Amino acid sequence: MRQLLWWLIGGSRGGANRLRIVRTLHDRPMNTNQLSETLDLNYKTVQHHLEVLEENNIVTTQGADYGKMFFLTDQMTANLDILEEIAEQADLETNGD
Repeated sequence: MRQLLWWLIGGSRGGANRLRIVRTLHDRPMNTNQLSETLDLNYKTVQHHLEVLEENNIVTTQGADYGKMFFLTDQMTANLDILEEIAEQADLETNGD
């Protein structure tokens, strides 16, 4: 998991936005539009990051189409401490929004 999170968060251009998405979904599940508004990011940008996170078993979904809700996977929830450690080591903001 540590290597995966380094690749997704610490070692990529989109890592800071992925970190913000994961932290936001840890607080509460949201759909793409809600995340876009909450994080003040372009809808397509959020959609792209969610696809990457879902492909890598960081988020999971419930529902379909526009109302599809995103949740952190149990695996990600169990490794939030590693996420924060990587965020700090990668010099990404560590105190959320």
